[in-house]
Amino acid sequence: MTSSTAEPAVSVRNVYKAFGKRPQEIVRRVKEGTDRSDLKSLGTAAVIDASFDIPPGEIFVVMGLSGSGKSTLIRTLNGLQPPTDGVVEIMGQDITAASPAELRAIRREHLAMVFQHFALLPHRTVAQNAAYALEVRGESKEAQRQRAEEALAMVGLDGWGDHRPDELSGGMRQRVGLARALAADTDIMLMDEAFSALDPLIRRDMQTQLLELQKDLGKTIIFITHDLNEAIRLGDRIAMMKDGRIVQQGTAYDLVTQPADDYVARFVEEIDPASIPAPGGAA
Repeated sequence: MTSSTAEPAVSVRNVYKAFGKRPQEIVRRVKEGTDRSDLKSLGTAAVIDASFDIPPGEIFVVMGLSGSGKSTLIRTLNGLQPPTDGVVEIMGQDITAASPAELRAIRREHLAMVFQHFALLPHRTVAQNAAYALEVRGESKEAQRQRAEEALAMVGLDGWGDHRPDELSGGMRQRVGLARALAADTDIMLMDEAFSALDPLIRRDMQTQLLELQKDLGKTIIFITHDLNEAIRLGDRIAMMKDGRIVQQGTAYDLVTQPADDYVARFVEEIDPASIPAPGGAA
């Protein structure tokens, strides 16, 4: 993990995201203290007053139950769902104030996404899928081929470039999704429940592979999950969400030993504090 004194790769300030007939009114009333459950006739306050900084090279895990707002939050980070209010900065650039062309450029240069359900193009080969972001950038065919081969080798798929996605297992297809993000060679990877569709053993293998790759690549990774064990294993820091709000953020050790409220305490009650590394590496 990079020192916290580094300029943030991602900075989120007081971000709200509301859906419905009158999203601005929803945000205004939430700010005034109205509970989001009392605003259902207007829509949904999916993210409420989220703020955090992520330094370069950190794996930042956002976790919570279904409906907590975690997937909506990650989509505000690449502008797929622009915030109703607040500011998101990517590598120092305010994407909430960016023009459509500027936002596309920020995505191309700085952001890659790994989806839960692979999102591969079935009519393209594995190598063509891995090289897709490079094709969008207009890079040469030779550069696409070389970078795709390198990325596929990183994820253990060397020699599979000419196959089609339907010839691969679920775990292998998710490796192609990861290779596509690696081939893009962006500063930041957004991973939305990236491993949750996989069988438990394959899921753990993918976690291991991600951690091994991170040792060499030092990417900034925002990882969304509903699985506490996955969050603890992967995250340098964890943000716990409930009902659209971040109720606590910190290291796994912080959450397990000093839960902020009963909700967090119930989440972590079966985790042995002795199994969590303390700050500085002591157990």
